Amino acid sequence: MDIKREDILHLADLSEFALTDSEIESLGGDLKGIIKYISQLDELDTTDVEPTYQVFEMENVWRDDEILEQDATREELLALTKNEKDNQIKVPKVL
Repeated sequence: MDIKREDILHLADLSEFALTDSEIESLGGDLKGIIKYISQLDELDTTDVEPTYQVFEMENVWRDDEILEQDATREELLALTKNEKDNQIKVPKVL
């Protein structure tokens, strides 16, 4: 696989890296070596190997929702806040 200078610059832009010309050349050689190393996996015979979707057994653990009685009333809880409007706690806008 041929790695072009434009590909490296595109990757650097996506990663928000500023690269010098020597770093671009060095990274090009490194990427070629990495791709060559990984391409060795293409040589493996995987015809009788089933795909692995999960390495170890996992399953969701579900629990029933329970509404527990609270000791505090709405008014007591609202009294603990600095800003309250229409029976709700007013918080700063978060974007």
